[in-house]
Amino acid sequence: MSNVSIIGAYNSKFGSLIQKNKETGEIKDLKSIYELMVEAGKGALADAGISAKDVDGVWVGSCAPGIFANQEHLAAFATEIDPEGLRFKSMTRCEDACASGSVALYDALYAVEAGRVKVALVLGVEKMNLLDTKGVTHALATCSYWPEEGAKAVSFPCLFAEYAKGYKAHYKLSDADFQRMLATVAALGYKNGVDNPLAHFGKGGPSDKLGLFTADAILNMDPQKNPMIAEPLRLHDCSLVTDGSAALVIMKTEEAKKLGKKAVEIAGIGHVNERMSIAVRPNMHELMAGKEAVRRAFAEAKVTIKDVDIAEVHDCFTINQLLTTEALGLSSDGRAGFDYLEGRFTRDDATCAVNLSGGLKSKGHPVGATGVSMHALLYKQLVGEAIGATLSKKTPSVGVSFNVGGSSVTNCVTVLRRVK
Repeated sequence: MSNVSIIGAYNSKFGSLIQKNKETGEIKDLKSIYELMVEAGKGALADAGISAKDVDGVWVGSCAPGIFANQEHLAAFATEIDPEGLRFKSMTRCEDACASGSVALYDALYAVEAGRVKVALVLGVEKMNLLDTKGVTHALATCSYWPEEGAKAVSFPCLFAEYAKGYKAHYKLSDADFQRMLATVAALGYKNGVDNPLAHFGKGGPSDKLGLFTADAILNMDPQKNPMIAEPLRLHDCSLVTDGSAALVIMKTEEAKKLGKKAVEIAGIGHVNERMSIAVRPNMHELMAGKEAVRRAFAEAKVTIKDVDIAEVHDCFTINQLLTTEALGLSSDGRAGFDYLEGRFTRDDATCAVNLSGGLKSKGHPVGATGVSMHALLYKQLVGEAIGATLSKKTPSVGVSFNVGGSSVTNCVTVLRRVK
């Protein structure tokens, strides 16, 4: 157990925060990467009731700001959250693809555990929509194993399609059953996301207007509106290209208690890497490294999956929601799709609800911000200040986040427990 707690959190509105002239293609930035950083940092400090001058260090998770927004050396800009309070403080950017935010939290955690830092501010940010689809695809492809994958036009939909094909074949699922499983996962994300006021696809958004809250609604779409992206994954199996930011404030649990803070302890973490190239992995039907990350996090926190009330899992593609659900032990291997078909893991589930935020599928996926956002929204659920959907049958006390980077290469699992 780390004896370090989150004492404040903030999540910006997620979305495509640009204005595009359809005739000229000119893009106007409605909220810059710099504005997103400042907003999240100020918001988390205010939520924690902590002055910037009391922060000893800042860690920033951001995947590819140099490509997405022409800004490397990004962490240093965090000074502008409060120039008087944060000038001369240490600031570090962390990069681990879509797990950059969780890794930033872990690095801050290590500093607090070591005693070098008493109070740490953790930010996650990404500005993706300044680029067109081709540009975004290239930026994300640099997070694959470039020589064998990105350089050969093997995009992330292609990589996760290999997991989808491997899973379907290994468990001998019919095309119809598998498509319905994936559509059920997407529909759950859309249904939860419409209740999240910060979600990219929230109330009044495309999924709401089209009523994509059931598997049938998605499966019955005009194929032109839900085209095949990488067999068997269609458009609505893919997460969103999103701009956004999130932030956390952490400190030692005992100090948080003394100060009367609303504390949620980082009870256990598992940070495990898989081999980078999918060509050398033993199989493509399970998250082997993810299962080890879960084992380590649960062992450190001294919990089992039966203790977990809510989970935020990395549904960058619907297949990965099935894989992470199984890696957590919420479903036995090969059974997650059937469990979702049976209506499990909703806000009404008596055991554990998955992605009450709407997940990456609906909340959005600003890649460097995603891990911090998962922790921020779990924190809010656990302190009774939920943003969006809530459990209908109980108040959660234990939550888990499962954030991955690349083609489930970097696996970050965090157990969070409300401090009584």
